[in-house]
Amino acid sequence: MERKIIVAVDEGEESSYALSWSLKNIFCSSSDTLILLYAKPPRTVYPSVDGTGYLFSQDIVDTMERYGNEVAESVIRKAKKLCQDYPQVKVETKVECGDARDVICEAAEKLKVDMVVLGSHGYGALKRAFLGSVSNHCAQNIKCPVLIVKRPKKASPSSTPVAAMAASSAGGKQE
Repeated sequence: MERKIIVAVDEGEESSYALSWSLKNIFCSSSDTLILLYAKPPRTVYPSVDGTGYLFSQDIVDTMERYGNEVAESVIRKAKKLCQDYPQVKVETKVECGDARDVICEAAEKLKVDMVVLGSHGYGALKRAFLGSVSNHCAQNIKCPVLIVKRPKKASPSSTPVAAMAASSAGGKQE
């Protein structure tokens, strides 16, 4: 049976760990398709005058856009490199612009995937309240199963990978 699975990737070690973990533990069939999804942060609306009274030139705006594209290419390249040791897995890439929460939820629905895999930053309750939790939002809003992979703490290298499985219907608190 063919499965389509999104693994959301970003610049952090958490998403790299989630990708590595999923490659070792989830992908076992040559009919599986891995979709590497990167959510490129939306371009901030740049007013013609910044707070100090200086104009943003089009060159500066273009440079910032180029930098965002370079980051996206770098993240995807790094993720594809992790996949090289798993030739049985068909890898597709997708870069979308927008808030990660929305991009992941929309891609899961649009692509009709069987599962979404996310890394967890492991924020505490206070940080999560202020910054929000992409994994929690996705677990609550995506209709397919969502696997949240937590990276072991560095203090205990003998720790085994811990993963929390959440389906949007479970409504449980993950992370």
